[in-house]
Amino acid sequence: MKTLAVFFGGKSNEHDISVITGMFCCNLLQRSELRVVPVYLPKEGGMRLCRACSVEEFRDPRDGKKFLPVYLDGRDLVLCKRHKRAEKLDCALNCCHGGAGEDGTLSALLRWHGVPFASPDAAVSSVFINKEFSQIAARGLGIPVARSFAVSEREWREESGKVHKRAEELGFPVIVKPSRLGSSIGIKVAKDGAELAEALTLAFRLDDGALIEEYFAQKRDINCAAYAVAGKVTVSECEEVFSSEEILTFSEKYEGTGMRSGQQPADLPPELSDEIREYTRRIYEGFHVRGIVRADFLIVDGKAYFNELNTVPGSLACYLFGESLVGARELLVTLARDAMNGFGAEKEIVSTGILNDRVFTGTKRGKRM
Repeated sequence: MKTLAVFFGGKSNEHDISVITGMFCCNLLQRSELRVVPVYLPKEGGMRLCRACSVEEFRDPRDGKKFLPVYLDGRDLVLCKRHKRAEKLDCALNCCHGGAGEDGTLSALLRWHGVPFASPDAAVSSVFINKEFSQIAARGLGIPVARSFAVSEREWREESGKVHKRAEELGFPVIVKPSRLGSSIGIKVAKDGAELAEALTLAFRLDDGALIEEYFAQKRDINCAAYAVAGKVTVSECEEVFSSEEILTFSEKYEGTGMRSGQQPADLPPELSDEIREYTRRIYEGFHVRGIVRADFLIVDGKAYFNELNTVPGSLACYLFGESLVGARELLVTLARDAMNGFGAEKEIVSTGILNDRVFTGTKRGKRM
């Protein structure tokens, strides 16, 4: 039986949501052909081999019997105290929302240790965690995005007047987003210069960059997901998510307040639905994505604008493919199996032999050593 590690938690504002997604996947896969190993990443860093099976047990995850400190050594999860292998991993699944999980850090770590993973790689993750880079990527693929500009904390501190001027040229109201946060955390609508200052103050409490973007009062929020098996990409039907607020808020997404609800398939003209699905496919194929991702769009006056790509979507977006729990389980197993099958040997690394020479002479201003 192959062993799948499910990583969740992490140094992120979305840590708690990640625990929910991680436990969902762990419990879903318990009756599968894979042996599931939950690996919890605390906010303070490190890894814990987790014996918990419910979200409630993470309210105070300091039980030394249920949360064992471990580290990766190749494909081995090793107990920190005894330096003894606890598990040997065949594959991994990233359920970390935001922070050092979704930004590519975890993917890079797994890659370094030679652990196959059924999730997006470091390059894709690092681009799409950043809202500014996401828009540049979409434009490069010919996908429409809203007008916007990025601002750093230093620019705001030293040249706030220029930032205000650019926002005025964009046209109030504007929406202010921390560059690397998700789940609507820290996002504010600013109707004038004073509210812009308040919104940027909040954004820079949470991040060192922000995106200032034109705000659409009359818009529709549309989601579309994609995954690939053996190189064949599958794109979901579009879903519309409804909100009673100016923007889709964290509370509406996760706390059951407001009027949050979704409709799938979304009530869209067939050509607009096809266009959004094609944009999603274009991103997936253009960046050679792996695993399940969810692309979010805004529809304004019948036109679709790319908003962001979630490389670790909530519940891994299994629901967007119309799957039952049994179907969702099989989908994750299939993705893990595909990751293991597609994880080939590293390409040849050329050895220059320089370090074996007794005398080294550099090509530029080199000295004999």
